[in-house]
Amino acid sequence: MAKINLQDFYPFYQYDCFVDVPDEVAEALLEFDRQENAYQRRLYRNKAQHSLDRGDGIEHGILFVSLSPWEIYERKVTYEQLYSAIAALPEKQAKRIYAYYFLQMSYAAIANVEGVSEASVREAINRGIKNIEKFMQGLS
Repeated sequence: MAKINLQDFYPFYQYDCFVDVPDEVAEALLEFDRQENAYQRRLYRNKAQHSLDRGDGIEHGILFVSLSPWEIYERKVTYEQLYSAIAALPEKQAKRIYAYYFLQMSYAAIANVEGVSEASVREAINRGIKNIEKFMQGLS
């Protein structure tokens, strides 16, 4: 029989709690602890800490599905139509839509840069979107 401290193996124990366990159990717990420490060292040394929500595109490379030539052409035509629609907007609406959707600025940030109220930026973007919808429907 071996005596182990449960606080070493279970983090929710706040105080020392010694128990007698069979030698096989004690050896298994120690072996698990050694393997876990070795795994953590390998992660640290190889800088292999990756998270799917990290935003560096690791998962995008795995999930990328190649597009057919028709899909590529269709996407190109749609982008050209979208850029034409944005170019047809009044200058303020076009700048605000570009800042909001392409530069991913918030309404407050755009309003702060332009020195206007947030409500006017929101209204201009909404009007611009409606104008883009009308322009795109006219192309169909």
